[in-house]
Order: sequence, then structure tokens, then C-alpha cells
Amino acid sequence: MEQTTRMFSLEEEKSIKIKQVMSDVYQALSEKGYNPIGQIVGYLLSEDPTYITTHDNARVKIQSVDRDELLSELVCSYLGVCNPSDS
Repeated sequence: MEQTTRMFSLEEEKSIKIKQVMSDVYQALSEKGYNPIGQIVGYLLSEDPTYITTHDNARVKIQSVDRDELLSELVCSYLGVCNPSDS
């Protein structure tokens, strides 16, 4: 059996965490009947956590991610230029 070495990237792990958090927050907002995009944008612009529901621990989850890192991930993902080494 051949064993290969896998490179571990903290940036890649951070990107995966951010995507999971955003997915969880989006789902929690949807479940509570909110407009998830509007609420997330409100949070990003103001950094006011009350834009995010406490349902399913969404508020705690989104606050666990640095807002600058979150915005950076969103922009590079939108533009399709994300590279784990660039984040």
C-alpha cells in the first residue's frame, strides 16, 4: 500500500470553516422566515449581531469568524479567484 504525504493548509481549513458557518447561518435564517441575504448583508455592513438569529446557534457561529476574513472569502469566492495561499 502506497502512503503519500498530504499537505495541511490552515488557510484551506479556515476557508472550509467560513463556508460551513455561512451555510449554517443561511439555513437558520431561512428556517426562521427571514430573508437570509438581507440579514447577512446587514450584519456585514454594521457588525451588529442582532441581524443574525440565535436559532441553531447561528449568531455565535457567525461571530466566531473574523468579519474581515469573512468578507475576503466572499469576495474571492464571488470572483472565482480563491487560492488557499492567497487568503
